[in-house]
Amino acid sequence: MSQLTENQRVTGLSTGCPVDRISLAESGFTLIELMITVSIMAILLAIAVPSFQNVALSSKLTSLSNNFVASAQLARSEAIKRNTEVTLCASSDGTTCAGAWKDGWVVLAGGAVIYRQDILPNGFLLVDAGGLTSLDFQPSGVGATAADLTLCRSTPEVGSLQRIIHVSATGRPGVEKVPGATSCP
Repeated sequence: MSQLTENQRVTGLSTGCPVDRISLAESGFTLIELMITVSIMAILLAIAVPSFQNVALSSKLTSLSNNFVASAQLARSEAIKRNTEVTLCASSDGTTCAGAWKDGWVVLAGGAVIYRQDILPNGFLLVDAGGLTSLDFQPSGVGATAADLTLCRSTPEVGSLQRIIHVSATGRPGVEKVPGATSCP
């Protein structure tokens, strides 16, 4: 045990064992240390939160664009399999070709619904610059028209990311990332 005077030694509360005052003073954090730690954490969070928002936006755009690409691939493969024309079109009611892409879409073969996509999440838009609202796939799998649709977030604020979904004249879909977007059509 260390050589301490009687003034420097205190009896422990529960054990009755002597405890050094010096060790009690050195344990724990000071208020200044705690404030500095909290300040550093606040700065790190302020830097990290916008990055997390972009990651979440990118993930959502990727998911939505992949849903559209999967629908185009389904329409193309069904046209080949059924040896009949299959239509991928915007649909607000989930059964007919009426509405805008942001309202959802359906894959139709001979009037029967093969697949239905619900409305896009609030604030997201899917539009074709030419106003195209349907894509027809011939029995050979070839698309009747080519399309370039833009998928973006319009509210609460325009995100810095977009996806351009290309459907070629041969009926093949693909997605292109567009970083640094400043507007959403």
